[in-house]
Amino acid sequence: MQYFIVILSICFTQLSFSQNIASDYPLQKLSMDDFITDSNDTIKNCYVTYRVFGKSNKDSSNIIFFPTWLGGNSENIGVLLSKYSFIDTNKFCIISIDALSNGYSISPSNYESFPEISFDDLTKVYYLALTQYLKIDKLFGIVGGSMGGMTAFHFAIKYPNYAKRIVSYVSSPRLSTFDLLWTNLQINLAEYLISLNASKINIKAFMDMITALISRTPNYLNKTIPVSDFNSYFNKFYKEPDSIYTLENYLTQLKAIVSYDIVSEYNNDLEAAAKQIKSKLLIIVSDSDMMVNPDNAILFAELSKSELVVLKNNCGHLAVNCEMEKVRDLINNFLTSD
Repeated sequence: MQYFIVILSICFTQLSFSQNIASDYPLQKLSMDDFITDSNDTIKNCYVTYRVFGKSNKDSSNIIFFPTWLGGNSENIGVLLSKYSFIDTNKFCIISIDALSNGYSISPSNYESFPEISFDDLTKVYYLALTQYLKIDKLFGIVGGSMGGMTAFHFAIKYPNYAKRIVSYVSSPRLSTFDLLWTNLQINLAEYLISLNASKINIKAFMDMITALISRTPNYLNKTIPVSDFNSYFNKFYKEPDSIYTLENYLTQLKAIVSYDIVSEYNNDLEAAAKQIKSKLLIIVSDSDMMVNPDNAILFAELSKSELVVLKNNCGHLAVNCEMEKVRDLINNFLTSD
């Protein structure tokens, strides 16, 4: 589902950049042991794929982990780094690991009878890959957006001593009612249509339309897509499903997001969760974000005494796209300041 990669990423992938990333930063595979999920299912011979951008210091003190967003992959992260210099790869070594169920790491599309997974499962696999298999005892930082930003929050609370600095953008430490509404709507609608044997082209189109409605603001869509171009815009939703990021992969990741609940261990007390933070934390949100409501992230920044930046534009969840240079400078200054 290439559309999800475009909508949910903070960059627009161009073929030339993708070709360079694929050749300059080859995809690597990390074979792991069997993984037992929170539901006590077994993923046999679990594996993840990853890319490395930049070089590690001799003492590995400059490594940053950059998890992928919903529907994204490590190649997309590479485009972000190469095209926009999002993080200085001359100073830092960035490791981007593909999340479970993104079509590159082990997923429903490449593993028979793939079980449902929780968000905690996603994070556990990341942590095991980094610590046990890549032998990285401590990270300099973690930078993540959207679902990757949830991963960053999860690491900050669950593994508070693992990274010195953490950046989470257009994300939240806890889902809001509105977040749960649109995610459950997509899941229930897709599963109902699957039960009716609807075509995957139609199911994919409906999912993409819902995503389009909430990932940008009405004002942004009205200004950027003239009514005269609407039919062409609308018809682009109906296309062949992506062979790598399949509908099954998308639903598995989306269900994992619905299970995202790092505050439950603290009696749903956001302040108690905030007290676990030991990393220096930068939180960037969009005040027009309808895909991941920013309110809990803003409150969490106050409770954890973290640095907060609120982007004010009409770009919704993709607000970083509209202020790329500003956000890039904010992140790089945060990573390099004393």
